[in-house]
Amino acid sequence: MGLTKTENFTDQQNELATIAKAIGHPARVAILQHLLRVDACICGDLVAEIPLAQPTISRHLQELKAVGIIKGSISGTSVNYCIDATRWREVQNQLNGLFDTYVSDQDCNC
Repeated sequence: MGLTKTENFTDQQNELATIAKAIGHPARVAILQHLLRVDACICGDLVAEIPLAQPTISRHLQELKAVGIIKGSISGTSVNYCIDATRWREVQNQLNGLFDTYVSDQDCNC
């Protein structure tokens, strides 16, 4: 299998692909839905909400944090996570931009 040639694509295309990969797992979607619903969270709450082991949830949280969708802080033994509102809007705009490029009255002969 060959390497992905990311240099052949625009920065915007590469960023959108990175975001899609980060949210492309059902556990991460569930984590995002929970964080959006409660607007803050302690990692232990996620373990009670999502049927995965704490280390697995932590790994998914790291992936979401790596693309900036969530942010977190450590307070003693608790780790608090929440949606990064500014980044969330940026991601929303990027996805909307992709969907908005569709021309619904195209005559596709497929």
